[in-house]
Amino acid sequence: MKKTISYALYVYDLEEDNAKKCTAKKLAKFGMVKIVKNAKMLPKKAILLSPFSEKAISIEDSDTKNIVAIDCSWKKADDFFHRFKHRMKERALPYLVAANPTNYGKPFKLSTVEAMAAALYILGEEGHARELLNKFKWGEHFLELNKMPLEDYKNAKNSREIIEAMKAYI
Repeated sequence: MKKTISYALYVYDLEEDNAKKCTAKKLAKFGMVKIVKNAKMLPKKAILLSPFSEKAISIEDSDTKNIVAIDCSWKKADDFFHRFKHRMKERALPYLVAANPTNYGKPFKLSTVEAMAAALYILGEEGHARELLNKFKWGEHFLELNKMPLEDYKNAKNSREIIEAMKAYI
């Protein structure tokens, strides 16, 4: 019996990172995300994960079934997101700590797979989140490191409650 995946995952790849370390490319090899190289090919009805959004992702976004992440260098993210024109719902992830080898222990410096998994977890899709993370040796550790905040965020009813919950971890 095949599992039904509730959310379609897209990654807009700007090809700025080391391809061997790129978590999005690894997920694409397993058919878990669709890599998009032309912004016009991104779905318009989607949640765009943006570290610069004023609003946090929450269960109130669960009706939007497409999630888009931008795979770019953290050094260039600020410039990209402020120039990027689109019609998607921008949502930020709340405070979480990276478990990936490049940014281990750094708050907010998540890899693409960590960002996607966190979004899914917050939207109540813990199984789908684990599926993504299981492709990486350190993936389960991301959930262990962030167990309490992820549970609090998942139980929040809206963005305001996510922000309130986040204050306990900063």
